[in-house]
Amino acid sequence: MIRQTFVAVTLAAAGLALAACGSGTPAARPTKTVTVTASPATPAASATATSQPAAASAAAACLTRYLNGSIGLTQGTAGAVEVTIVFKNLDNVPCTLYGFPGVALASGTPVTDVGQPSTESPTTARELVTLAPGGFAYATLQVSEAGNYPASTCTEVATDWLAVIPPNQYVPLYIPYNSTGCQGSASLLTVTAVRPGNGG
Repeated sequence: MIRQTFVAVTLAAAGLALAACGSGTPAARPTKTVTVTASPATPAASATATSQPAAASAAAACLTRYLNGSIGLTQGTAGAVEVTIVFKNLDNVPCTLYGFPGVALASGTPVTDVGQPSTESPTTARELVTLAPGGFAYATLQVSEAGNYPASTCTEVATDWLAVIPPNQYVPLYIPYNSTGCQGSASLLTVTAVRPGNGG
């Protein structure tokens, strides 16, 4: 009888020990959950493989250092000049432009922006433009005449550059262009979103 009691006590103690060990199970569960989540490696790899053609077709954004900027068609309108800014992909792989470039009139050495930067034209919407190697895209810049603005908002300054920041970049391209800018609050520049082609 004493022996049976001892065995019962021993089993009970073992059960408590197991229960105590079981209390550590929740700490281990996150590891098990991560393992289970990561385990369907084959389906994930399969899904990635099927999406690769779509991913491959979406080229990376065009970097400033792989773009050439130039002036295309230029024509006068009432109180303004419309200037076509042309981007050429100098890289050996396709790249994309999306949205509006930032443009400022500039002058001097080192080149310094003059007046207010461009505003986005509401007449055009953003679209993704893919440039093949050697391919072109363009935006149209409208430059209002500085003489249209009062001296209180515009001190006229001769400029000889367009400082053009391609969409989603930070480094400008400097394109030779002679104009008259405004030092002051007057905003002379309005630019469209980038479009495919050279704008000719």
